[in-house]
Amino acid sequence: MTPDSAAASALLTVDVGSGTFSLRRATKADLPRILALLIDDQLGATRENLDDLAPYERAFDAIDGDPAHLLVVGELNGEVVATFQLSFLPGLSRKGSWRAQIEAVRVSEVLRGQGVGAVMIQWAIDQARERGCSLVQLTTDKSRVAAHRFYERLGFVASHEGMKLKL
Repeated sequence: MTPDSAAASALLTVDVGSGTFSLRRATKADLPRILALLIDDQLGATRENLDDLAPYERAFDAIDGDPAHLLVVGELNGEVVATFQLSFLPGLSRKGSWRAQIEAVRVSEVLRGQGVGAVMIQWAIDQARERGCSLVQLTTDKSRVAAHRFYERLGFVASHEGMKLKL
């Protein structure tokens, strides 16, 4: 991809302390770097396994092929340094409104604290507004205390208790 085509495909471009940060739709070629970001994490290190990439490739294809889902990468000076998934979910509650779900937010450790995460989440919130969503939701593991503070600074409220059942 040439710099001109990369700029054309950028969803957002901003200057941060370390250079130019841009968001774009992930491609399958980004999968190794996305997986590295997921693994470079105290929880991801225990639940991700790269012995077989086929499940990750199938998941990527499902996300990429569904207009209700968007897998995004953040690049700093052309290198993938961040990722998240944004999904749009219809519902009957709240007068049949849509909601946006933010998942798998990761920022390279060397960039944390430079505003990159806030740029990504604000862009996701703006997308949710453009799509007419009535709320944006996310889950964050109870052990991620710093992440809780981060999301609270952005206006998120811990209004519900999340529950999961592993299958």
